[in-house]
Amino acid sequence: MSLTLNIHRDELLTGLSSVQNVTGKKGTIAILSNVLLQTEGSMLVLTGTDLEVGIRNKISAEIISQGSITLPSRKLFEIIRETPSDSVKIEILENNQALIKAGKSEYRLSGTPSDEFPAFPEYKEENLVSLPSDFVSSLIDKTNFCMAQEGESQFNLAGALLMREQNEGAYYLKMVATDGHRLSLMERKTDDTVAKLSMDKNIIIPRKGLQEMRKFCDLGEDISINFEEKQAVVKTGDSLLIIRLMQGDFPDFSNIIGMIKKEKPLSVDKVVFLQSMKRMNLFVEDKYNAVQFDIKGNRMVLSSQNIDLGNAKDELDIEYGGDDLNLGFNGRYFMEAMQVMHSEKVKAFIGSVESPCLIEGDEDEGFKSIIMPMKI
Repeated sequence: MSLTLNIHRDELLTGLSSVQNVTGKKGTIAILSNVLLQTEGSMLVLTGTDLEVGIRNKISAEIISQGSITLPSRKLFEIIRETPSDSVKIEILENNQALIKAGKSEYRLSGTPSDEFPAFPEYKEENLVSLPSDFVSSLIDKTNFCMAQEGESQFNLAGALLMREQNEGAYYLKMVATDGHRLSLMERKTDDTVAKLSMDKNIIIPRKGLQEMRKFCDLGEDISINFEEKQAVVKTGDSLLIIRLMQGDFPDFSNIIGMIKKEKPLSVDKVVFLQSMKRMNLFVEDKYNAVQFDIKGNRMVLSSQNIDLGNAKDELDIEYGGDDLNLGFNGRYFMEAMQVMHSEKVKAFIGSVESPCLIEGDEDEGFKSIIMPMKI
């Protein structure tokens, strides 16, 4: 007798929803767009993978008979999402057909034998280290917006670098992301729990894996993590995430941080600055998002222009004791950096028209964002 089960609609929908991002893209291997359904005792196990990121969810169900099948992930998700019934029955018929009953509705969905599905990576559960979810999420939130898009760079910039450091007996986890035009760094002090992480070298986590890890942070107060030879393992509750790590080196970013002199900062109200940048963004050229900064004394004039639409100008009150400056930056970079900050005041350190700008805030301990200037 093949797989037959009854399951709560909302729990099944949640489990299917979390695998959509890894099963959604069209690739050369057709079965990767399917989700694997298999029983394990009184649990239904859902597995999705694109061979770079794998997600496995266990859901309590009434298992009538054990079995397994792979079904089109997106279509199964859409069926369960649209059904109004509280419960769903799934029965595998001959020729790998799934009979899905939900209330008075009935569907037949063609599947593929489970033995054609790629093997899920093995990992060592006993090596997982528990960390607070908000600790991990803060590292990701303060850096992930700076990652390059896939294919944009020949370097490993479509991911984030994770480092463990020990200084005067204290442990720190540091995450860094850059697309070559800007960089964000977040460092957080922690206890010796992180000493148990298998991190003999720095870890580069790819964009998609980092995005899925961030979602896992919302599933519970704690998240279990470890790093094996070529993969990151993340677990919370009955959900498991395996990420294939990026190989190679991450660009050396220490020099650019070291060259910035933290003297005579420009201080400005974050909300006022952010709102002004949004207004400037209405008239930028889409490709470059160029905004001109004219800084004199305690006054900063922002301006932008679009050949087809017109221009905009705004004046802000600031606190500044340095030399007059007239330079340009990508306005979107400033907006994205400020949107993850909690500080009421933003401090910007700008040495010259050719120097990178360092952004910090007193209430954003451990956070640094660096933006390279542009010629206008």
